[in-house]
Amino acid sequence: MHEDQEKLLGGLDRFQREAVTSLDGPVRIIAGAGAGKTRTITHRIAYACAQGSWDPSKTMAVTFSVKAAAEMRSRLTALGVPESVKAATFHSAAFQQLRQVWPQVSSSYPPTLIQDLRPLVKAAYKRVCGQEEADPGQVRDLEAEINWAKVGLIAPKEYVRVCAATHRTPPAGLDPDRMADLYEAFEYDKSAHNQMDFNDILLLVCHILEEEPEAAAVIRSRIRWMTVDEYQDVSPLQHRLLRLWLDDRDNLCVVGDPAQTIYSFAGATSYYLLDFPEEYPSMKADLQLNTDYRSTPQVVNYANRVLSKSPNRGDYLKLKSNREAGKRIGTTRYQDDVEEAHGVAKRIERLIHGGADPGQCAVLTRINAQQPVICAALHERGIPYRLRTDSGWLDQSVSEVTAVQSSEKTIEDLQQARARGQVTVSTIHAAKGLEFGHVFLVGCSEGLLPFGSPREGEDLEEERRLMYVAVTRAEDTLHLSFAEKKDPASFARRTPSRFVQG
Repeated sequence: MHEDQEKLLGGLDRFQREAVTSLDGPVRIIAGAGAGKTRTITHRIAYACAQGSWDPSKTMAVTFSVKAAAEMRSRLTALGVPESVKAATFHSAAFQQLRQVWPQVSSSYPPTLIQDLRPLVKAAYKRVCGQEEADPGQVRDLEAEINWAKVGLIAPKEYVRVCAATHRTPPAGLDPDRMADLYEAFEYDKSAHNQMDFNDILLLVCHILEEEPEAAAVIRSRIRWMTVDEYQDVSPLQHRLLRLWLDDRDNLCVVGDPAQTIYSFAGATSYYLLDFPEEYPSMKADLQLNTDYRSTPQVVNYANRVLSKSPNRGDYLKLKSNREAGKRIGTTRYQDDVEEAHGVAKRIERLIHGGADPGQCAVLTRINAQQPVICAALHERGIPYRLRTDSGWLDQSVSEVTAVQSSEKTIEDLQQARARGQVTVSTIHAAKGLEFGHVFLVGCSEGLLPFGSPREGEDLEEERRLMYVAVTRAEDTLHLSFAEKKDPASFARRTPSRFVQG
């Protein structure tokens, strides 16, 4: 073996090494939290290119966020992988393909990409409902519903049938027929102005791949070896695009973790990851990475217990820690939200006085509304912090397309918060993919986590996975807490979350 190839295998455990050297697809890698997923992916690509098994100019890796794509590109460069290897988000890759082949498929100007859909949603609502403008919350929910339908490949004419079949209730008090009319009006107005949204990028590329053979050949000529990260978050639209990219080829490697599927509300589904052996019966390797190099045994055992009561337990890995024993995990009960916030801030202050870097601390919340009281308590003690709210899952995957610096800057700021010595205050959704030395998970009560106290079913399972993701962000210490009441004047009392382990 060449010296450079051997170096690429150095430092890998037995299972990572097997994944890196399994170069012929189809390949499925189930990688648990902290198991070195990105390291394995990038070393696999580097090893295949160094060995001459893959042509770098025909190698592509796609993921879901700008942060993840940038991290992958950075690691590939550090491993000496040629720049011709493409690492991008789904939307960025498709957008570049669309620009490349548009002159081949149309003599007209390409559609203008619109970033803010709210004016179109408001106009459609007013036209269909005959009322004054919808309030901001309704507009947000209506836009999310349209996006959900589009990533699910549900056309306006199919929306009513799908709602009936799935017992789905449209937002903003609309019945399915009225929502379908609004959806259709939204699409009509957008097309009439030669505009497209982010999901249209994927839909247009799918159409070209299906209906324009010459342009399709140009696109596919750059895709021979494909790697898909975070495959548990693939939507039906992204899956369709992936199959069209590959055509009849199967040199595909998918990597993901069903236990970290937390974006079902946005159309993501772990179905394709779990169903991969049936979809690709010629699968060459089916591998598992379940050694967590990030977290202490106490954190890992807690995470395993969170999933242990799941009816879907068979779909999830059981992690094992590669670290020495750490501190015990306990749950602190506070009288109200303010007392909880000050209690957490005091604990962080003690950590800092003991030599901990504030940038190694994170306070995770289920919803944005929990954050102001936390920030106020940190501010009162003079502890610097960085706030991260749920600004939209889609924003993380499409900002690379538009080169909107504000979205990218937000993500970069979060990455760099640790280096600047700032505590991160973040929702659990926004913290996915990150890790911190000391994690404080607040609001561990019924109604908050799980949110809304759902009954047994997929909604509860999504909340369970969200708890698992929150727990596995912790490297060294994990602190759980909840408040019995929202404020001293509140009569409603909270009970500990069913996910909290005794």
